[in-house]
Amino acid sequence: MTADTTADRTVARGPLLECRGLAAGYGAMAVVRDVDLRVEPGEVVALVGPNGAGKTTTLLTLAGELPAIAGEVAFHGLATKSPLYRRARLGMRFVTEERSVFMKLTAADNLRVAGVPVADAVEVFPELEPLLGRVAGLLSGGEQQMLTLARAVAAKPALLLVDELSLGLAPRVVRRLLDTVRRVATEQSTGVLLVEQHVRQALSIADRVYVMQRGHIVMDGTVDEMRGRIDEVESTYLPGAEDPTGEQGS
Repeated sequence: MTADTTADRTVARGPLLECRGLAAGYGAMAVVRDVDLRVEPGEVVALVGPNGAGKTTTLLTLAGELPAIAGEVAFHGLATKSPLYRRARLGMRFVTEERSVFMKLTAADNLRVAGVPVADAVEVFPELEPLLGRVAGLLSGGEQQMLTLARAVAAKPALLLVDELSLGLAPRVVRRLLDTVRRVATEQSTGVLLVEQHVRQALSIADRVYVMQRGHIVMDGTVDEMRGRIDEVESTYLPGAEDPTGEQGS
């Protein structure tokens, strides 16, 4: 039996999400190669690297939006080639960097369309309550991202894939979003794979970190190990990296 045919979450043991020897890209052209990573329940794993490193391509492939060119993806301990919608039925949620909301629907209707109880989403982000009747297209970028994350989190996912939460947002909003991701992992035992360009932001909430450059994992370790090598990581693999919060450590 594979994850493709499993009707519930009673599945094989192993990491919640794992890939081995993953090659992925567009058509026959591989953008990432030989990628090995795993996510356990209740932990936040950060995938960091410069623009163009292949982070989003990796996330899209793990989500089932792109087919793997080579290697294997396992979800709930079982190999899968299923598309995103089927992985979603098994408890995967994907928050993209595009703030994927229905712009012409109200915030409340965005939640209802996703089958998420409005009260549960407001519990995640109380800031959304006065905005429920507002059309999503009129929300600020930070409010749209809160709505997107609340929609995913309120579904009580087993696995949350998150792409660049901090992109274009004010430091205060970024901190609020990241703290929520950390809380969800801790309180709901949700496994989180967080793609983030700003390594210090990622280290502030992560348990483990993978560093990607030019389509390869070039370094990995626990957050404590990476904190001890933060200057090396930034100077060698993330030239020009800046922390939007202005923080110099975590």
